[in-house]
Amino acid sequence: MDIITPFQFSLVYNAFSFTFATMAAATAFLWLSRSQVAPAYRTAVTISGLVTAIAAYHYLRIFESWNAAYTLKDGVIAATGFAFNDAYRYVDWLLTVPLLLVELVLVMRLSPEQTSSKTVRLGSAAALMIVLGYPGEIAADIPTRALWGTLSAIPFVYIVWELFRGLGESIEQQPVAARDLVRRARLLTFASWGFYPIVYMAPYANLTGATATTVIQLGYTIADIVAKAGVGVLIFMISVRKSQVEAHSPLVHAE
Repeated sequence: MDIITPFQFSLVYNAFSFTFATMAAATAFLWLSRSQVAPAYRTAVTISGLVTAIAAYHYLRIFESWNAAYTLKDGVIAATGFAFNDAYRYVDWLLTVPLLLVELVLVMRLSPEQTSSKTVRLGSAAALMIVLGYPGEIAADIPTRALWGTLSAIPFVYIVWELFRGLGESIEQQPVAARDLVRRARLLTFASWGFYPIVYMAPYANLTGATATTVIQLGYTIADIVAKAGVGVLIFMISVRKSQVEAHSPLVHAE
């Protein structure tokens, strides 16, 4: 295990602690605010809260694992012999990444056929993306990391295509008052997801050892906050806006 500096340890330690608090707070907000949206959108808000709840649990485990992996001795951070378990991230992503796409589809309130089709396709692609990325994440050499990263990029490109092509037409069917918020949620999802591959490629930039570890952990953590808590709040705002519109226009999206 690479020995890190006290500053690097504290930076990652505090980032994990902050993210756990953020995810827990977002969960409480989203679940306690369900009553403010129409019944048709409560599932989307509930799933948003479920995403942040799952993330909060895993960040607690990540925080504990990080703390157990290192110890301060004579002013120097030393390895304890317990390896930092980064697999918690991929278990989290395997659960939350498909749900992030599901909540986006649900809040758009498409037809049952469209909703079913898009959630299955996007959810499956998201799960495949995570499964293919993990072998590269734990690889000890750049070529292996690059191979699995490239394979993982294939379903990622498909998801991006669906977000901008497949859902693009559906966005135009949204109420005018909520349309801009839906576009922002889609763009924020794309921007935050696009940040993960950049962090994944940190070792390609000749970052090694403790520096690479610190950059990767901070990068993934920032992306998680935006993709889960940030998008979750946008999902809630979209739900509120559409609920208000439909309260005054009962025929909107009538089945």
